[in-house]
Amino acid sequence: MLHIRSLAFNFVFYASLIFQMLFWSPYYFLSPRHRAWFVPKFWSRSSLWLYEKIAHTRSEITGQENLPEGSFILAPKHQSFWDAIAFFPFLKDPLYILKRELTWIPFFGWYVLKMRMIPVDRGSRSKALKAVSAATRAEMARNPRQLIIYPEGTRRAPGDVPNYKWGIVELYTQLGVPVVPVAHVAGLYWPRRKFLRFPGTIKARFLEPIPPGLDKEAFMSRLIAETEAACDALLIEAATGPNPPPMPPTAARRLKELGVSVP
Repeated sequence: MLHIRSLAFNFVFYASLIFQMLFWSPYYFLSPRHRAWFVPKFWSRSSLWLYEKIAHTRSEITGQENLPEGSFILAPKHQSFWDAIAFFPFLKDPLYILKRELTWIPFFGWYVLKMRMIPVDRGSRSKALKAVSAATRAEMARNPRQLIIYPEGTRRAPGDVPNYKWGIVELYTQLGVPVVPVAHVAGLYWPRRKFLRFPGTIKARFLEPIPPGLDKEAFMSRLIAETEAACDALLIEAATGPNPPPMPPTAARRLKELGVSVP
């Protein structure tokens, strides 16, 4: 049944994406931007509803009281496609940084451009970071927006050794806004590079915001310490709760380091 539910969800998920992108296009492109946000947020919520009904995986996101008003940086762990769609419905005007090539994709690229996301050219990282910082500052000056950036860059398996990049430190320093870390272990249920979707409850939490003004080393230390501690707690809860999902080697190793024995 696991394989059947997983195949069914994957098919319905992508079919829904294509259908909604076409169905909502007239409303989306003719509406002012603040109203057009209804479409991607509806798609996100409906996708998580389908995920629950077909794959039997609930999404439980807490800590909304920790989201500041106005502009800030949201810094989630990146383990799964789940964390790419689950958080932006909680934000008033989310902002993503993405590869410029994605804006060339028909329909998807047009959707992205409508929301004034920030495309970045591949090449020199220092030049790209400067361009991104300038574009983000301009967007936040124009409207209060919430930048979603993954501190580790690429997806990593649950329990894997942290690999935080310096880019978020530069953005934190230059933008002068709070950073809200986000902890979760969604990769246990919606693994990267696999089609299986394991049942259970994905728990995620918006952590307390890190205020602007810290020096770079202090900010990075606090970001890593608070995010990883919360992820460890969620990993232990998932592994020791009823009907736990399979633990990948990285999660099993981390649990052993934490002194938690699992079957």
